[in-house]
Amino acid sequence: MNPVRCCFALLLLLAMNTAVAKSVEVKGLFAGSALIIVDGEQKLLKRGKTFNGVTLLTADSKKAVLDIDGKQHSLGVSKRISSSYQKAEVAEVRLQPSHGGHYVTPARINNRPVSVMVDTGATTVAMSLPQAKALGVDYRNGTLTPISTANGYTQGYLVNLNSVTVGTVTVHNVDALVSVGDFPQTILLGNSYLSKVKMFRENGVLVLQSQY
Repeated sequence: MNPVRCCFALLLLLAMNTAVAKSVEVKGLFAGSALIIVDGEQKLLKRGKTFNGVTLLTADSKKAVLDIDGKQHSLGVSKRISSSYQKAEVAEVRLQPSHGGHYVTPARINNRPVSVMVDTGATTVAMSLPQAKALGVDYRNGTLTPISTANGYTQGYLVNLNSVTVGTVTVHNVDALVSVGDFPQTILLGNSYLSKVKMFRENGVLVLQSQY
């Protein structure tokens, strides 16, 4: 083979390998910055700054908007873009209704197993004081607030949960309300979680999908 052609082919192969080598993952989100990993290298990137060809456009507690090779991508925590810059497969869980028509499912709160019931009428995830204690929720550092229950008014603590997971669909930084009494008997999966996932019904089955 002609040496010039051989050298050109080698350079072309190296360029192709370089183009497809990049892997981007978000490990932490903050206001105006994001902790990202690019090809195994970790960097706390501030808005407008570039690291290994990745520019952070915006960031908040929910997602980071990144510019990669001129294309914008929105990523949540622990979401990854592969070398082809395609979003990771969407996490999804399908819930069958119980005999009463409610959707009750195993879940994990702060990585501890629980049972929850989907409640689109609840503003936040809601749990009783005994449930919060069993989960190790630091409710005493929450904000004391009046709440309305089926039995009248009582008080509760507004707290923040590190994570809530149903199936493979995880949401971080989820607001929750801890009632000082024994209500509810089953933890309610309210809109502080549901508003951060894609939710729809399909032939009677409730489908939850990750948004990022």
